[in-house]
Amino acid sequence: MSSAPTLLDTAWLVVAAGMVFMMQGGFCALEAGFVRARNTINVAAKNVVDFCITGALFWAFGFLLMFGPTDPAVSGDNNGWATAFELFQLMFCGTAVTLVSGAVAERIRFLGYLLVSVVVAALIYPVTGGWAWAGMNGGEAGWLEARGFIDFAGSTVVHSVGGWASLAAILVIGARTGRFANGTRPPQPHNLPLTAFGMMFIWFGWIGFNGGSTLFMDDQVAPIVLHTMLAGCFGGLGGLGAAVLAERKLAVDALLNGVLGGLVAITASVHVVESSEAALIGAVGGFLVVPAGFLLARLRIDDAINVIPVHLVAGIWGTLCVAFFGNPEMTGKPWLEQLQIQALGIVVIGAWAFGVSFVMIRLLSLFVRLRATVEEERVGLNISEHQATSAALDLVDAMEQHFQSGRLTDPVPVEVGSEVEMVARQYNRVALRVRADKERMERTVRELEAAKTEAEAASRAKSSFLANMSHELRTPLNAVIGFSQLMTSRTFGPLGDTRYEEYARDIQDAGTHLLNLVNDLLDHSSIESKKMELKEREIDLQYAISAAVRFVEPAGARGQVTLAQHVPEDMPELYADERLVRQVLINLLSNSVKFTEPGGRVEVSARKEPDGRIALVVADTGIGMKREDIERAMEPFVQLNDSYDKRYGGTGLGLPLVKSMVQLHGGTMTIDSIKGNGTTVIVRFPEARTVKMLTDAAD
Repeated sequence: MSSAPTLLDTAWLVVAAGMVFMMQGGFCALEAGFVRARNTINVAAKNVVDFCITGALFWAFGFLLMFGPTDPAVSGDNNGWATAFELFQLMFCGTAVTLVSGAVAERIRFLGYLLVSVVVAALIYPVTGGWAWAGMNGGEAGWLEARGFIDFAGSTVVHSVGGWASLAAILVIGARTGRFANGTRPPQPHNLPLTAFGMMFIWFGWIGFNGGSTLFMDDQVAPIVLHTMLAGCFGGLGGLGAAVLAERKLAVDALLNGVLGGLVAITASVHVVESSEAALIGAVGGFLVVPAGFLLARLRIDDAINVIPVHLVAGIWGTLCVAFFGNPEMTGKPWLEQLQIQALGIVVIGAWAFGVSFVMIRLLSLFVRLRATVEEERVGLNISEHQATSAALDLVDAMEQHFQSGRLTDPVPVEVGSEVEMVARQYNRVALRVRADKERMERTVRELEAAKTEAEAASRAKSSFLANMSHELRTPLNAVIGFSQLMTSRTFGPLGDTRYEEYARDIQDAGTHLLNLVNDLLDHSSIESKKMELKEREIDLQYAISAAVRFVEPAGARGQVTLAQHVPEDMPELYADERLVRQVLINLLSNSVKFTEPGGRVEVSARKEPDGRIALVVADTGIGMKREDIERAMEPFVQLNDSYDKRYGGTGLGLPLVKSMVQLHGGTMTIDSIKGNGTTVIVRFPEARTVKMLTDAAD
C-alpha cells in the first residue's frame, strides 16, 4: 500500500461490505422467485445457512489461507481498516458459495447442500482467491497475481468459481425429476416479480461489490460505479435482444439474467476500461446468457436458475475483456501478453474449482444421500425437508389430493385472511356447482335407466303378445280366405249375377293382403324376441323362385310390370328354412313390383359366387332411392317420406324383415340403388349352407 488507510477508507469498506451483504438478500429473493412455490422456503433457508457456514469457516481459517497473516504495521490497522478488509472479503466468499444453491435448487437435500457449502467455502474459494488477490492487503502476492492476472472484483475468483462448483454439483446430483422428459415444459418461475426485486437488490449491492474493491474512497470509485451501472443496463438489453432473436418473445427471465450477466462481465475490468467499453462488455455478457442456457438444455444439464450462463460464461467473457479492452497503461502489459495471462488464470482456477468440487461432492455422495427422492421432489422440499408450508401450498396440496382421489366435489380448507382465501372460496364454489350438477346427472341417469327398463319390459311384453297371438290371428284370417276361395269357385248368389263373385274375390284379396301384413308383423316380432327357430332342408331354387314369381304375378299384372327369372341349370340346392327363403323372395319381389312404374321390369336370379356362397338377386327398374336413404330404409316401420305412405302403403317391414331372415341363416344383404334408376338387392347365403358343402363336410 502506498499510504496508510484513513478512517474514511475504513468507513467506505464497511459500507461496501454491507452493500455486498445485501446481495445475499437479493440472491435469496431471486432464487425463491425462480423456483416453484413448493421449494421457496427451502431455497431461502439454504441462502441463510450457507452464509452462516461461510462466515464461520472464513473467519476460522479461510481468510488466513487466502491472505496469510496480516501485518498491522503494513496494513495500518490502527484505524480498523484490516478488520474492514476481512469483513469485505467474507462477503465475497459468501457470494461465491450462495450461487450453488440456485443451480441445484429443488432436488438437493438440505444436509447435502450444507456439505457442498463447506467444500466451496473451505477448499475452493480461499485457495483460488489467494492465487489472484493475496497481495491486496499488503502481503505477498499470489502466484497468478504476480504474473499480472487481473480480476478486479472477481468475475473469475467469485463468479466463475461459483459457476464451476455449480456445474460439478449438477453433474453429480443430476437433473430434476422429469426435467427433460419428452414433451414437457421447463419448470416455470413461481414469482417473477419477486425475482425482479431480488435482481434489483443485487444490482444495488454490486455498487459496493465493485466500488468497494478499490479498498479506498478515492477518485476511482465514481467511474467504477458508473461503469457497473452501464454494464447492467446494456446487459439487460443484450439478454432481451438475444431472447427476441432466439424465441421471438420478450422473455422476462432473459432480461433479468441479462442484467446479471452484464454485471458479472464488467467486474474484472471495471477499473481499466472506458464507459463505452463497459457498455459493450455488459451487452455481450448479457447476450451470451441466452445461448449458453440453450446449450445447457441441449446437453441435459439442469441449472435451475441459470447460474452457469450468468456467472461462469459471463465471468469468463469478462475476464478476457481485461486484455481485449483494458488500457495497457493501466494493466501494465500488451494486450496479447495480458490475454495469455488471463486465459491461464481462467483455466487453472476453473480446473481447481471444478475438479475439487466434482471429486469432493462425488465422495460425499458415497456416504450421504445428497439427492431428494422422487416423492420428496413431488411434494416439495418445503414440506419434505422442513415440514414448512403456507396457505398457498396447503391449497395446492388439497387440490392435488382431490385430483388423486377423484373427490373433486369436496371443499378445500379456507384460511381466512391469507393471500389465497379468495382462490379457495372460488374453488369451493366451483366444487359445489360440480357436486350439484353431478347429483342432477346421476338422478337423470337413474330416471333414464328406469325408463329404459320399463320400455324394454313393454317391448318384451309386446313381442311376447304378438308371438302368442300368432295362432289367434292367423286362424280366422285363413278361414276367411278359404271360404272366399270356395265362394269364387262355384255359382253363388242369384243366377247370372256376377257381382257376388266379385265381392267374394275382393274379400279374398283383402284377407290375403291382411294375412301378409300379419305374417310380416309376427315374423318380425318372433325374430326380435329370438323365438324363431330355423327348420332347414334342401331347397330347389328353381322351384322356389318360380313359386315366388307366380305368387306376385297378379300384382305385377295389375301394375303392368314384367316379371322375369333366371336360374342356372347347374345351380346347387340351398340348405335353409324353405318358408323363410320363400318369404325373402316374395318380400323382395313384392317391393320391386310395388315401386316399379307401369311398363317397368323386375328380374329375379340366382348364382353361385366365386367364394362358394349362393346369391339371390332381385333387380328392378323402379323409382329407386337416394344412397343416403338406403340406411333408413333398413329400419323397421320407417318410410322415407309421407308420399311413400300415401302412394304405396305398407308397414315398412319388407327390407328389414328380409335382412333379419337372411342374418338368421348367417348371410348378408346389400342394396344398390339410384334415385330414378331402379334398385338391386342381393342376399347371400354362406357357403356352408349349400347342400354341396354339407356333403363335402360329411365326406
